[in-house]
Amino acid sequence: METMKASEFKAKCLRVMDEVRRTGKEVAITKNGKPVCILRPYSRAPKTLFGFHKDKVRSKDDLITPLDIEWDAA
Repeated sequence: METMKASEFKAKCLRVMDEVRRTGKEVAITKNGKPVCILRPYSRAPKTLFGFHKDKVRSKDDLITPLDIEWDAA
């Protein structure tokens, strides 16, 4: 994560905001050498969690084929 002094951020604010939006990288703004805030790109929360992990979770097992194991449910 890149860090930037508050005075430098003040002078380059719009340019830094455009770069954060374009690259997606966060910038930590510091004051007196201590982090004050983090500038990160805006993202909207999904309306529903259904399908949220689509194409992110993978399984190498065959999840559809029966296991041929008798269960004792009684």
